[in-house]
Amino acid sequence: MVRQRGQAKSGASRKKDGGPPAPFKRPPEVLQPFIETLDEKHVYITHIDSHPSDFKRQIFIIPLLMNVAITALLIYRLYYVSPYYFKIVVSVLGYPNETTMVVDEMDWSEIAVEVGKRTFSFMLDFILYVFALPWPVNFFFALDGNPAVWRRKVGFRDREVVVRRSKRWDETKGDVVNDSTAKSLFIGRINVATSPMLLNEKTGYLLMNADWDLDWAAMVDATTMVDKKMAAIEAFKLVVLLYHEEYGWLCVDMKLGENAQEDERRRQVFAFRDALAAVDKEDLFYRWIEIIQFESSQPGGFGPEKQEQVAKQIRDMFDKQGINFDEFWKESVGGEVTINGPM
Repeated sequence: MVRQRGQAKSGASRKKDGGPPAPFKRPPEVLQPFIETLDEKHVYITHIDSHPSDFKRQIFIIPLLMNVAITALLIYRLYYVSPYYFKIVVSVLGYPNETTMVVDEMDWSEIAVEVGKRTFSFMLDFILYVFALPWPVNFFFALDGNPAVWRRKVGFRDREVVVRRSKRWDETKGDVVNDSTAKSLFIGRINVATSPMLLNEKTGYLLMNADWDLDWAAMVDATTMVDKKMAAIEAFKLVVLLYHEEYGWLCVDMKLGENAQEDERRRQVFAFRDALAAVDKEDLFYRWIEIIQFESSQPGGFGPEKQEQVAKQIRDMFDKQGINFDEFWKESVGGEVTINGPM
């Protein structure tokens, strides 16, 4: 079992027996162990990040090196300035040393220079403490989950579960189930966060913004469930979870959107493009699209017979490059093969 990180509120016992109104529904039972680890105050979005593992490693190495550099800077600063501050404290306690200022024996210019130096030192260390120190602390040592622990436990995989957690906007979201205005605003915000273009252009680590954080501990929990065969990774494919006082935990039925099927097909095509790029065959993707666009615009339409001919042409083109179209699609995208493109 995954780790328990929260307790259900007493209001959960007042859940309505009837189902919630569309587009909300009860979450799948297979996700229940995962849901029990979530905080009822937040909204969560899970999806599968299918970007190549090498690309994820390259993205992660940048904040890793940056935080290592900041840590080294802070350690050096602490080593350099600690004796100085220690002597000042000792001087204040009544034990004179080279930092002791005997004002009666100093002129105003000397006092001004010394006060300026100490003020600059105090301000510099205050800024480092307030603005720089939280970065490595949150990256390496945050107790509620952090990027370093996440990568150490999960590693870098071609398919990873990404879990985003809402920021402070969730405090004012209102009753998104029963209030039509609040529901409209909520669904609008979710649609932006789950845009196929966004999810296919950005790996999970780059999805943090003003509205969403990554929940590092939840991602470890989800991956643990997948590794222990408690749930298939597909169970986390684009799931929106929120808690409601009347209904308990709910998820949003993303399939009810009028553009859901088109968005899903676009997502698959983007994922296929990224997979081809990862093996230096991105030119095949664009040739595939060109063939589909050309053939579908020809007189006589693009009926079943024509689609079959074009599908054979595309498979032959991929075979010449050493790629089996159907197998490559299933490995990189999953689901039904869409050889005739994003039509």
